[in-house]
Amino acid sequence: MASNGKKKTTMAKIMRENKLRERRLDKLARKDARKREAALGPAPEADTDADAAEDDTASEPGEAQLAQPLQ
Repeated sequence: MASNGKKKTTMAKIMRENKLRERRLDKLARKDARKREAALGPAPEADTDADAAEDDTASEPGEAQLAQPLQ
């Protein structure tokens, strides 16, 4: 049997297969990331009160005056 030189797979089919292959790789990557996170344990939570206090203070004196409402 001689092979036929004509391309039988359409570009649409090739694109569907590539998309499926990428989705499978993405899913595997997410699964591995979840496994790694579970193995490390829960991440410690940051102190949100300290962060809020730092946001209220200005880095330059002029900024503190601008941040206050006008009277």
